Amino acid sequence: MTTRHRPEYPRPQFVRQEWLNLNGTWDFTFADGPEEEFTAETVVFDRQIEVPFCFQSKLSGIGETGYHDRVWYHREFEVPAEWQGQQVLLNFGAVDYRCRVYVNDRYIGNHTGGHTSFAFDITEALAGSFGAGKVHTLKVAVTDPSKDERIPRGKQYWQEASAAIWYTRTTGIWQTVWLEPVAKDAHIEDLRFTPDFDHGMIGIRYRLAGDLSGKRVKTVISYQGQVLVEEVQTLHDPHLKKSFYLFNYEADRSDFHGQGWTWSPETPNLYDVEVTLLDRDATGQEAVLDHVGSYFGLRKVHIQDGMVHLNNRPYYQKLVLDQGYWPDSLMTAPTDDDFVKDIRLAKEMGFNGCRKHQTVADPRFLYWADRMGFLVWGECAAPSVFSEEGAEALTAEWFEIIRRDYNHPAIVTWVPINESWGVPEIAVDRQQQHFSQAIYHTIHALDTTRPVISNDGWEMTETDISAIHSYIHGASDQPEMYQAFVEDLRTRESILGSEPNRRKLYCPGFSYQGEPFMLTECGGIGYDPNAEGWGYTRAESAEGFLKDYERIVKAIYHSEVLNGFCYTQLTDVEQEKNGLLTADRQPKVPTEQIAAINGQWHPMTIKKRGV
Repeated sequence: MTTRHRPEYPRPQFVRQEWLNLNGTWDFTFADGPEEEFTAETVVFDRQIEVPFCFQSKLSGIGETGYHDRVWYHREFEVPAEWQGQQVLLNFGAVDYRCRVYVNDRYIGNHTGGHTSFAFDITEALAGSFGAGKVHTLKVAVTDPSKDERIPRGKQYWQEASAAIWYTRTTGIWQTVWLEPVAKDAHIEDLRFTPDFDHGMIGIRYRLAGDLSGKRVKTVISYQGQVLVEEVQTLHDPHLKKSFYLFNYEADRSDFHGQGWTWSPETPNLYDVEVTLLDRDATGQEAVLDHVGSYFGLRKVHIQDGMVHLNNRPYYQKLVLDQGYWPDSLMTAPTDDDFVKDIRLAKEMGFNGCRKHQTVADPRFLYWADRMGFLVWGECAAPSVFSEEGAEALTAEWFEIIRRDYNHPAIVTWVPINESWGVPEIAVDRQQQHFSQAIYHTIHALDTTRPVISNDGWEMTETDISAIHSYIHGASDQPEMYQAFVEDLRTRESILGSEPNRRKLYCPGFSYQGEPFMLTECGGIGYDPNAEGWGYTRAESAEGFLKDYERIVKAIYHSEVLNGFCYTQLTDVEQEKNGLLTADRQPKVPTEQIAAINGQWHPMTIKKRGV
């Protein structure tokens, strides 16, 4: 089955060949009356929607941006006859915010959290009806409290109309919905790849389900078509762990640190993995129960000598803030090619990565970042106020974020809190400080391979990177403000003594512990000759825009201690006209001119540090 909406396989790190895309035209209704009036048996659908686009977007076919906190979806589907006798899984890429799922009016399950994937086993609800003409119904009830500031909502505004830094809300299904079969006896639930860069090894954790007695798992690892590993293991434990040497580290040391084996933005080399779960049928012949395709990159991120290292060498990060919004589809990319275009344009401008801001990146974006060589700082949507409920919800989402995205080599940093969002009194409230510490340590407990920032921007507690936000560079006619910006960034002492946003860099009782400094938000020059809007400063011409951009980058490169920067931002979004690209991804100035500025020499070098 094909669909015109996002037809590509949605989970590129865990690929099964047999699947059924359920995107397309669904029945839909706003459930604005009393909740008890809307049940799976009685709900009436009065319009249609194009899934996976939310009803607030133009591409959904509805395009209404007012408050509708409860909505229902419905569609019919058939299950291929060849899936008979297998277990059928119903997968959702993301549904914002709470949902209940019904198949053939039978309650299947629920999920809370607007940005991560989940699945249900719907086999029993299908009642053995497979094949053409055996029609089933799928209904999804969604609740998304528009005004509730306690839930992780990111940039979605709790007021009716977008304004300032807040954007149009996304309610309901906004990523792909699909079906896939797995064997009833046993199947592969998850794979986790942990590179051991220093020894040329990969550690694989297999999570398997079902009766594993007598079963075997076959692993094939290849690089550019050359098979490096082929091994079959008999299973005794559903939580199998195994490490594989990829090559003779000593013999291949020079190539290993060069172009041939490692992953980086300059050399995005990936290893292909095929994992097959095997059994024997009644005649003793080998039978395939499950087969999954995946990949990994061999790379290492760590902190040493006050610098971020990639693959054991200091690495200067030139990032761009990416909000992940499109004019006609909001948080859902119109096509898979739109992810490719964003990454390509960012790299053309001389950036080596992005900070995916206040959202959880679509797995397809992360796939292309892996393939094209583009660093990603993985973030989340934050609540705007602190509450125990919000702390619980945010923590739960981080378990799901890391479970889904751990394997992507492009992700090099986790950012659970931004600018004290969700912890607005963290400077004086020990409870909120405890939460910052708790989420920092929780993420490290789940993932030991990446740095974590406790509170990106200011008021940090425990953190692996000292992440600073500053927009006080001023416009071209404000030389004194610009000079203060330059001086604040120059040395370790000047950074630690600065309060660029009238906030302390560290909370009381916490202090700088030698972590790398990065300017993780800056810039935001507003420029659009054809529309009203705002930026942190404003340019009146393309020439003025380039001049102001160069002033900011030169101030950053003048610093003796910064390990990198993140410029705000990649694209215009709604009323924000401070992108390097327009909202429809047209460069405001030639990309090569931005690249020439970004490519200037910066003093945070190996020579400067004497490494």
